[in-house]
Amino acid sequence: MEHQTHHHMTDQNNGNHDKDHQHMGHGGHNHNAMIADFRKRFYVVLVLTLPILLLSHMTQQWLHLQIGFSGSQYVLFLLSTTVFVYGGWPFLTGWFSEMKAKNPGMMTLIGFAITVAYGYSTATVFGLKGMDFFWELATLILIMLLGHWVEMRSVAGASRELELLVQLMPSTAHLIQENGTADVKTETLKEGDLILVKPGEKIAADGLVEEGESYLNESMLTGESKPVLKIKGQKVIAGSVNGNGSLKVRVTHSSKDSYLFKVVDLVRSAQDAKSNTQLLADKAARWLTIIALLAGITTFVVWISLGRDIAFAMERMVTVIVICCPHALGLAVPLVVARSTALSAQHGLLIKNRTAFENSRKITTVVFDKTGTLTKGKFEVSRVSTIGEQASNENELIRLTGALEAHSEHPIATGIMTEVKKRNLTLPQVSDFRAITGKGVAGVAGGRKVKIVSPGYLKENNLQLPPDYHTVGNETVVFVLINDQLAGFVALADVVRPESADAIATLHDNDIQSILLTGDNKQVAESVSKQLKMDGFFAEVLPHEKLEKIKKLQKKGEFVAMTGDGVNDAPALAQADIGIAVGSGSDIAAETAGIVLVNSNPQDIVNLILFGKATYRKMIQNLAWATGYNVVTIPLAAGVLYNQCILVSPAIGAVLMTVSTVIVAINAGLLTIKN
Repeated sequence: MEHQTHHHMTDQNNGNHDKDHQHMGHGGHNHNAMIADFRKRFYVVLVLTLPILLLSHMTQQWLHLQIGFSGSQYVLFLLSTTVFVYGGWPFLTGWFSEMKAKNPGMMTLIGFAITVAYGYSTATVFGLKGMDFFWELATLILIMLLGHWVEMRSVAGASRELELLVQLMPSTAHLIQENGTADVKTETLKEGDLILVKPGEKIAADGLVEEGESYLNESMLTGESKPVLKIKGQKVIAGSVNGNGSLKVRVTHSSKDSYLFKVVDLVRSAQDAKSNTQLLADKAARWLTIIALLAGITTFVVWISLGRDIAFAMERMVTVIVICCPHALGLAVPLVVARSTALSAQHGLLIKNRTAFENSRKITTVVFDKTGTLTKGKFEVSRVSTIGEQASNENELIRLTGALEAHSEHPIATGIMTEVKKRNLTLPQVSDFRAITGKGVAGVAGGRKVKIVSPGYLKENNLQLPPDYHTVGNETVVFVLINDQLAGFVALADVVRPESADAIATLHDNDIQSILLTGDNKQVAESVSKQLKMDGFFAEVLPHEKLEKIKKLQKKGEFVAMTGDGVNDAPALAQADIGIAVGSGSDIAAETAGIVLVNSNPQDIVNLILFGKATYRKMIQNLAWATGYNVVTIPLAAGVLYNQCILVSPAIGAVLMTVSTVIVAINAGLLTIKN
């Protein structure tokens, strides 16, 4: 898979050099074979270059050697022709395919430079007056091959993260059949199969736990570092690592539809997508190609008109053209794109839209949809109070409340049941269970009449509210009556996540304001907003009104990121400058969002924005380096400082070009996500 990613990336590079290699008989796809091919060509040319150097007049003058025999120039010509054809083949075929595509790029420059050098030198062998420069031709091709080989290895490094994601998928699974288990290939698993996952193994397919319990490490998929406990009926994701328990899992998706494969596809298409920065780099690389050819020809004309011989003028022209290769420029952005997209996926940030991700550096306001992002999205018991003699203690009160609520699916009931589990209480039997419409539930538990009711019910029945009763910000309170007397109350709240305050503080440090948007009442919204020191809130907002609130902020000139759960917030997510779907990791189809966060952790939103900024910085650094390098080296190559005895040979030009490309690749590789 790495080769395909590289294929995407370098196709974006103006040099289009993956297409060039398609003529080498590898179909351009097999990346490792391409690296091996360059390595082989490099060594063959290296062996041939040594005799070429020894037979060259220039080297003989330097070394004060006299190697001459009749026909030596023809031997030199044959050796150089072999180097030109065998070593230069990738560049010549690349030049041809670029011309055919009317898209001149790097291969055009190299192909043109070596052809001119070879053509001129050949003419000197067969009678043209002048010095050949076969040795320059050989060293130039040698270094170009080395450069390509080194650079393709660096490029491969940038796509390695994607390969890591692919390797998460185990190759075999233990399928449970009637007569025992059989090891089968992962890709043969279908929906409904039952598989066994032993301790320490990777989960082979998305599914539901049918038997057993274990802690799973999902960090490579969701960025969540703490192992997650999975028990019967819970979802597991393919690629996560099983802890020390044994699990039987019922497969819910075939491997092609699994979460991991969707992520890999998403990463691949995002690496493929061209964003504005990339288009800018492409344009620059195209201009650089044109400038290179013009600068090369101008250099040639100027030196000839100054009375220098053709050989000298040619050498300058070839050096200018080689140094100008827009390779570093062509790879500056794609390498950063490939690395950032794959790294994000490993940290639970799925980038669906590259432009949205790169624009995240412009965000001035983040609008948080409260439930489930800043808060946990589920009710937890925050206070328990007993009144009078009916319930001897808190546990007694919770036990009777739990007995009645055990039959309900309501979020409040779920919160109370969580508390029952936490306190390890056993529940008494219930009879005569009935609902009091809109006001609560009633029944007989442990031989006592119990009612669980809202504050409204107390008022209607003229029951006194207890003296210590006051609601705190975002609490919901239920009262417990035992034998028609008030026995106490249980307060529940949607608890604010521990990470929320830090996330909001970090946004403030980056001059980004945070606004709460919620359907909850004003009191709850104000309480959460104050607690987290946010810049404001919109409360009691109906789903269709969320869109208007976003528009209102945009009219003020804010660049708005909206976080929502991707389903009922779709219109608002689409309206926002950047839509971030939260907590819908398993459902990557959060269509309208540009970015999907697997977890609902608000810290991830901050990481995303900071990582977007870091990614953009890396792109700009790479572009600045790639253009700056050309601005300095082109005049040197043209011979501007010739009178000061500073001259760059074609081979040195090729070394400089390669080094600049490798620097760009290394810089891209330094991009990391700070957690």
